[in-house]
Amino acid sequence: MVLSDALAARSQQSCELCAQPGSSLTAYPVPPYQDALPDHQVALCPTCLDTLAHPEAAADHLQCLTGSIWSEVPAVQALSHKLLRRLPNEPWAAEALESVELDEAVLNWSEAEDRAKGDVVVHTDAYGAVLQAGDTVVLIQNLNVKGANFIAPKGTQVRKIRLVPDNGGQIEGKINGDTIVILTQYVKKG
Repeated sequence: MVLSDALAARSQQSCELCAQPGSSLTAYPVPPYQDALPDHQVALCPTCLDTLAHPEAAADHLQCLTGSIWSEVPAVQALSHKLLRRLPNEPWAAEALESVELDEAVLNWSEAEDRAKGDVVVHTDAYGAVLQAGDTVVLIQNLNVKGANFIAPKGTQVRKIRLVPDNGGQIEGKINGDTIVILTQYVKKG
């Protein structure tokens, strides 16, 4: 993304993490934001931009975060905090995190993407295959269906399953015309 005039003025044409001056700066929206508001962006040099995917591979360069974490700009603080947390084996990173006290809103911003990824419920069968709504599964053992007074035999196919949204260990499906909840540990993706 091209730097807006406001972002260029705020950054003084230097990377907001490592302070490297340059004309090839990129406006990076700090997740979860994806908009073009300067308050949600950080001006980054190509080196810092490249380190975002794998900060542990560029730990030496990212020692600059010990300074940028002290920025007055919330977006710079949030990105610096996020990257420092991804360097748990670096003593200097742990020290930097311990030395600064950030506003709660900045901490929430820094951790929002990780929390969103952690909030995703993934349904997997007994063998670790990811289940999707509409899949067909096969029972891998006999199941006593409570409330329906029958036993669903091993090998029974359950078509067009539905995923229980808040529990990755349960799916719904029809057996003998009855919709039942089935534990994913007893099914194999068919």
